Amino acid sequence: MGGALSESDLHRCGLLDVSDGNGVYWEVRGNPAGRPVLIVHGGPGGGRSRNAHKSFDHDVFRIVSFDQRGCGNSVPSAADPSTDMAHNTTEHLLADMEALREHLRVERWLLYGGSWASTLILAWAERHPERVSGIILVGVTMTRPREIDWLYHGLRLLLPMEWERFRAGAPAQERDGNLVEAYRRLMEHPDLAVREQAARDWCVWEDDAIAHESLGNPGQYSAKPDAAKLAFVRICTHYFAHNAWLEDEQILRNAERLRGVPGVLIHGRLDLSGPLLTEATATSACNPEFCTTPVQRRSSSPTAQAIALSSILTAKDAQFVLLAASYPGSTCTSEGSTAEARRGQARRPAHFGCHRRCTR
Repeated sequence: MGGALSESDLHRCGLLDVSDGNGVYWEVRGNPAGRPVLIVHGGPGGGRSRNAHKSFDHDVFRIVSFDQRGCGNSVPSAADPSTDMAHNTTEHLLADMEALREHLRVERWLLYGGSWASTLILAWAERHPERVSGIILVGVTMTRPREIDWLYHGLRLLLPMEWERFRAGAPAQERDGNLVEAYRRLMEHPDLAVREQAARDWCVWEDDAIAHESLGNPGQYSAKPDAAKLAFVRICTHYFAHNAWLEDEQILRNAERLRGVPGVLIHGRLDLSGPLLTEATATSACNPEFCTTPVQRRSSSPTAQAIALSSILTAKDAQFVLLAASYPGSTCTSEGSTAEARRGQARRPAHFGCHRRCTR
């Protein structure tokens, strides 16, 4: 694969009619006959990444991405107060992913994503393990009540001043209660100015939770366009106020269904929004063959990306192996990327490559 990737690399896109008047926007890039990979975005409501597809070799992979209900190019937008959020739940998203797989006639695909996407991927994979060729999760969360509470209440232990500012955005009578529910109600307020202010305050807190990462993108939530910000916060608060409609420990209880599915879970020690314990628990429960790799920085850092590539090489019983392409100006082997990552010298890899390894 040579040259820079651009929107011209997009060869298929569409709006999939799902249910309840919703249309899910999707895109396909890469090799039409390549190995299918589905990129699942975070949030909830964050919208698909414009750059995630560049991490995969377009000559090798058939790369699918989509916008979950209510965000990005999917319709109707959650930014519109008339959009009925009753038709936007985890169950709906799981059904949409399966509908997209059937629409694109994909037999099995590799699932890739981070943060909220890890919850959605695990839930979908547990429902359809025979349709999964592998799993790569970054910044692992299972959206359990304790994890939601940590992000919007517990993290005040590390970011006290920032959290007080976040807390002050809630109505005075609700500041000592459930802040997620308080913000959810603000996002349903009939006054646009109230919704916009609540969205800004929420995004500032999300930015504060990642601001310590020097190689990250400070202010990325607040930098969203106003409509995207409204959709993101409305969806996010809607899901988290309902614990994503998942029973506590549901994903762990069903983890046995993933036995035999190769996977890699990557979690940064500085991923403050998700405790490292979540990743360790998921790894031990999901599959003894899963690779688990804690990294010193956030899991979106170049160091973590290099470790991800080399970690995949160690997955047992895998039907595929992902290989790092060369870094700019150098050649990166699996051993090289591991060594560089451990020394904290790794830079962002150009893309994932792949070749076949049949071990069964």
